[in-house]
Parts: sequence; C-alpha cells; structure tokens
Amino acid sequence: MLDIYDFYDKMERNNIILSFKGDITADLLSSILQIMESKLDNMGEDPKVKKKIYNVLVECLQNLYHHMDEVTPDVNDKPRAAIFMVGKVDGLFNIITGNYIKVENVDGLKKRIDEVNLLTKEELKEYYKAVLNNGQMSVKGGGGLGIIDIARKTGQKINYTFMPVDDRYSFFSLNLKIA
Repeated sequence: MLDIYDFYDKMERNNIILSFKGDITADLLSSILQIMESKLDNMGEDPKVKKKIYNVLVECLQNLYHHMDEVTPDVNDKPRAAIFMVGKVDGLFNIITGNYIKVENVDGLKKRIDEVNLLTKEELKEYYKAVLNNGQMSVKGGGGLGIIDIARKTGQKINYTFMPVDDRYSFFSLNLKIA
C-alpha cells in the first residue's frame, strides 16, 4: 500500500505547488495553465517571473501532449501516462516532467538536447530563427522549436535523464529551473 504521508511529506519538502499524473489532453492543458496562473497570482510572484514560468510550462505541457510516444501495452502492462510537477525551492521554480519514450527515439532526442545545450544565448536565438524559417515539420507535426524555446526562456542548460524501463521504452524526464 502507498504510504500517502511519505508521499505528502516529499511533496512538502520539495514545495510542490502543482502535480499531475495521467493522460495529457487539450482540455487538461487549458485547465492546468489556468490553475498555475491563479497559483502564481496568489503567491504574488513578479510579473516577469510569472510570464517565464507560464511560457516554459506551456512548452513542456505541449511537448507532453504532442510528442509523448504511444505506449502499446502488452498483457502485463498497464497504460502509461505522463507526469509533471511544479515546485519552488530556494527561490527557484522547478518544472519537472516525465513520460515514456520508445527506445529507438532516445538517441535522436538526446542528440537534439545536447546540441541545444552547447549553444550560447545568442546562438540559441539564431538557431531558433533558422529552425523557424526552414519550414520543416517533424514526424509528429512540430517544427522542432520546443526544446530551443525552453532553453531560451529558462536561460539554463536543459537537465534531462533517460531511465531504461524495458527493451521497448525508456522514461524521459526534464528538470528545469527558473529564476
């Protein structure tokens, strides 16, 4: 049985403001963003910080909505969903996301993030413009701007992990910090 107090205590210690685990839908995106906007207003956060958090959260949630790999459950599997959390520790907001990704997609995503992490602020700006102007769409219909935009808006390197789950899937997580 789940030790709910332990779970609660971990969320308290990490000052989790909002968390969700489940299927990400268009309606849910809208609701989550409204809730987060209200929470930031109630916390009295600086408007510039609120805007940055909101924009990064939009990108993260859109990435979960548009790019999460379909998990094909076998007999022993349960449907797998995404998770995200927003917290504030030591004056920094943390946006943490996690979702399943097919093993064959790990290297491509890792390469893209690593390439973005090597760029300076000015190089990110130029890369963003170049990708925006090339007009190419990914297999899932995106222009490839999400990771670039997250790096630009946070002003930080993108912290990520891929945890192998089985021979078909890994669990991809992002941990973003916003000042």
